[in-house]
Amino acid sequence: MRTVLIIDDNPAVGEALSLALSLHEIRPLTALTPEQGLAMLETERVDVVIQDMNFTADTTSGEEGIALFRDIRLRHTDLPVILLTAWTHLETAVELVKAGAADYLAKPWDDNKLLATVENLLELSESTREVTRARNERRKRREDLQRRYDLNGIVFASEAMARTLDLACQVARSDVPVLITGPNGAGKERIAAIVHANSGVKRGPFVAVNCGALPGELIEAELFGADAGAYTGANKAREGRFELADGGTLFLDEIGNLPLSGQVKLLRVLETGQFERLGSGRTRSVKVRVLSATNADLKAMIRAGTFREDLYYRLNVIEVNLPPLSERVDDILPLADFFLDGRAELTDAARDALLAYAWPGNVRELKNAIERAALLAGDGRIAPEQLNLPQVAAAGARNLDEPSRESVEAALEKAGGVVSRAAQSLGLSRQALYRRMERYGLAQA
Repeated sequence: MRTVLIIDDNPAVGEALSLALSLHEIRPLTALTPEQGLAMLETERVDVVIQDMNFTADTTSGEEGIALFRDIRLRHTDLPVILLTAWTHLETAVELVKAGAADYLAKPWDDNKLLATVENLLELSESTREVTRARNERRKRREDLQRRYDLNGIVFASEAMARTLDLACQVARSDVPVLITGPNGAGKERIAAIVHANSGVKRGPFVAVNCGALPGELIEAELFGADAGAYTGANKAREGRFELADGGTLFLDEIGNLPLSGQVKLLRVLETGQFERLGSGRTRSVKVRVLSATNADLKAMIRAGTFREDLYYRLNVIEVNLPPLSERVDDILPLADFFLDGRAELTDAARDALLAYAWPGNVRELKNAIERAALLAGDGRIAPEQLNLPQVAAAGARNLDEPSRESVEAALEKAGGVVSRAAQSLGLSRQALYRRMERYGLAQA
């Protein structure tokens, strides 16, 4: 149950506040001294503290309240504290708010304002606990993956990436072909390298070839090798990537670019482990774990007759999908910090701009943006304009569905300052409304 601890030496204050809170299904606890209050915090789960500033008769300095607040902050860093103060101590209260107190209310207080303040802090406390719990769960999952598998130094924080890595590492132990799908620049080769690092052939070579980076007439020679004279310019025999990868893993990126003649030969290698170099009649045998990747719609290519259906099913025994960076937002800032490597520091505004941008070029685009910004950050601090992102995303321009300051103010007023009600009326989450209140400079009720 939601719980508020009231620390005040006047029993009447504790009774009045307890009654007001109880009527709103909030459990009150009372303590008459700082020592009693601190002891309760050690034994009870408390969501918000309301504390007085003076506890000794004829004392008006507020020093006791300052000491109590500091003790609470020292022992319970994130616990919201509301200060109750007489008008003579407002300056002290304001200074404590700057030091981390949630709010202050002057005696005699307004019940409506106090209840609205408590409700908001209770919501924020609950939200903070939820965020902390989710963050801890993600951290434990990440640590578990890092303990169980060789993740090849990959940087990630998102649950979506954790799921992808978990699947990739599980299928790594078999020797079946794996098809890695996802958009360009998302990091498919990194996933392939992780599959290899956790496979039974991890001590063998890892050979990668980008089928989309080679002319069609050279792809077969690249994969299967060629004897001297097999084609114009082939002055001597050369090994193909299959031979180089023997005993290890061959990663075929952009597999959709492989011409049909090459697809026939690839299918044969997958089925028999045998092939011939271009211009040679000698059959060669290899044992290679084949991983492939594509950003193309291979099923559409099958319907169009440009990709063999039997090869598709041979390659796609298990599919590992790598989501775009826009679907794993939690990875953006850790990746940005990794790419910076201490060369510069991102300002808060730059971090907001990174999170607001859609990253159509995925991790590759993020890396390029960070590399460029690091070169331009003369004072060691990166501002949004140095990221050179499209203006709409970087500036955080308000779209037509974004509530205006006036509508946020009106919703808060209609809800009596209770953020959850105002958020519901605006069609926002509590966290989203808190962000807009901060952006518009609106104090919490």
